[in-house]
Amino acid sequence: MRKVAYTPDIQAFGLICEANYRRVQSLFPLRKASETARVALFQGELEMGQVQVTVLGESRYTEDLLLQQVLAKGPWLNDPHLQVRLYHDASMAEVVGMPRQHRVEAVNPYPNRKMHLPDEKLQLNRFLSEWLQYCLRHRRKPA
Repeated sequence: MRKVAYTPDIQAFGLICEANYRRVQSLFPLRKASETARVALFQGELEMGQVQVTVLGESRYTEDLLLQQVLAKGPWLNDPHLQVRLYHDASMAEVVGMPRQHRVEAVNPYPNRKMHLPDEKLQLNRFLSEWLQYCLRHRRKPA
């Protein structure tokens, strides 16, 4: 049986990145270099934790952010940390790295040494999409 190589769906990936850009801008509208901002997450009156964004760097058309779950008080399996690059000229946001892994490849051979899935980058951007949607639904401005 012949194995079929993974081919990324560029259109689907682009739609996810465009939606993530709008979500990041909605959650953290004003940012400056080296600035940190937080959004508190609530389920009813119970604070579940906070999501923090830190501006790591910026250039004319891009901005690098670190999004991380901090002060978690709920049943989080782990505290997500994602490095996200905003492309202001294209209105897109994409996951470009994670802690202990500087760069996320668009396509990975499988199997590989780190056991990354062939569509690892797509899955990380889908996770970012779901995480940002959760934040938008449960956010409350910190007091």
